[in-house]
Amino acid sequence: MAALGRFLHILLQPDNIPIAGMLLLVLFFTWVGFRQALRNDRLLEEGREEEILKEMQN
Repeated sequence: MAALGRFLHILLQPDNIPIAGMLLLVLFFTWVGFRQALRNDRLLEEGREEEILKEMQN
């Protein structure tokens, strides 16, 4: 628990706030990418390849 406290202390210093925000953005967009990849895989398994492009354009 002490290590987490030190990590948060360093992370929340004013110079490191942009890095923390960037880390959150990377995690969010990685999640979005994996979610879309899973949707595309399901469409491929169902044989609906033509719908992938339509869904990406929406």
